[in-house]
Amino acid sequence: MKVAIIGSAFSGNRGAAAMLESSIAHLTAQGDDVEITHLSMYPRSDADLNVHDNVEVMDASPLRLGVLINGGALLWRLLPPARDAIRKAVPEVGAIADADVLLDEGGITFVDGREKYLIYNVASILPALNTGTPVVKCAQALGPFENPVNRALAGIYLPKMAAIISRGAITHEHLMGLGLTNVTAGADMAFTLDITPEDREIAEASVPASFFAGGDVVGYSPSQVLRESAAKRGEDYVAEVVRHIDHLTEVMGRPVLLIAHSTRPNPDKLHNNDGPVCREILANVASPENVRFAEGELTPGALRVLIGQCDLFVASRFHAMVSSLAQGVPTLVLGWSHKYREVLDQVGQAEWAMAASDATVEAFEERMTDLDRAKQEIRAQLTTAVPAVRETAMEQFGIIRRVAREGRIGRAAKAAIKGYLSTPAPSER
Repeated sequence: MKVAIIGSAFSGNRGAAAMLESSIAHLTAQGDDVEITHLSMYPRSDADLNVHDNVEVMDASPLRLGVLINGGALLWRLLPPARDAIRKAVPEVGAIADADVLLDEGGITFVDGREKYLIYNVASILPALNTGTPVVKCAQALGPFENPVNRALAGIYLPKMAAIISRGAITHEHLMGLGLTNVTAGADMAFTLDITPEDREIAEASVPASFFAGGDVVGYSPSQVLRESAAKRGEDYVAEVVRHIDHLTEVMGRPVLLIAHSTRPNPDKLHNNDGPVCREILANVASPENVRFAEGELTPGALRVLIGQCDLFVASRFHAMVSSLAQGVPTLVLGWSHKYREVLDQVGQAEWAMAASDATVEAFEERMTDLDRAKQEIRAQLTTAVPAVRETAMEQFGIIRRVAREGRIGRAAKAAIKGYLSTPAPSER
């Protein structure tokens, strides 16, 4: 089976890495000779981080994707005789054309208010449509579709997907509102992430187990995205988070673990990089000796190990929330989109979400006190709910196998027809 993957990455957002690692592990475990092409927006960093023999990282950085790959795929469709030349000039197009299925692992696509990303949302799937490769949109948040431009593009392209996995009830409702018939209710792929012995070693090297010995650590994942949003409102996000952490350390008497759930090696790159904001927060807290920052580009599994050792967790990154829920850690979510709430609904934790813009110091203190009091009950709820959500998330691999199998059959049929048509009739021989 040949699989192409786009929209996720080994580097940058660790949620995207969790989706990528999960898909590689579970597809490879199926026993087929699975060959995976990862079309990466960070090709150099991802090539350095790729440890999988059956995964080839190819360059799908935004400019190359938008111009060369999409242009080459269009020519592939319009000029069949030129396909050998196109394959040599833009090998990514050949890899997409050869794939039995393309997995779109973008975590959130075709959403009102994110119109600036629509070009990328379309550019990620259009090459596969032009080369005849079926597309599965893996579990992600989509909609709402009230914006005319977003609704028009969603109405054009989403019906062309071989399958769409909705990540929660809100997304599912949005998609049903478009009249789509190719949608399956699912759960985030990151719930299927398995922790390896190597992940545990990396976690231990980053933050020694002794830090968690008291059993009272509170984890906190800040977000560069929220920092930028706060700046637009004229607010100081770093100062606000510092006050949150000072309450945890000075009033509640808890040690705090800062988690950057999106990191890049270059500290000057702020997109998909929470490292700089975490360091600035650490530099301003009242008791830095009681705050630990897990430095470096840790694997998503290593981050999950660290998060799982926390007593409570505060999540401002979506997949940091997924990891804490998956590990049964009572979690307060400071989010900005329906994508948080619909996943919390799946595990009965919607009451622990609040808009980040509403997280005043007073509101935060009150909710953390409530979370601490309810933690035993919450852990019991998560112990019951999470296995079912993981099982639902696993079902999308069956959908991927089905679509890939149908893609192979369709490709073989086309090749047979082409061979038949190119064979001279007996009278012409």
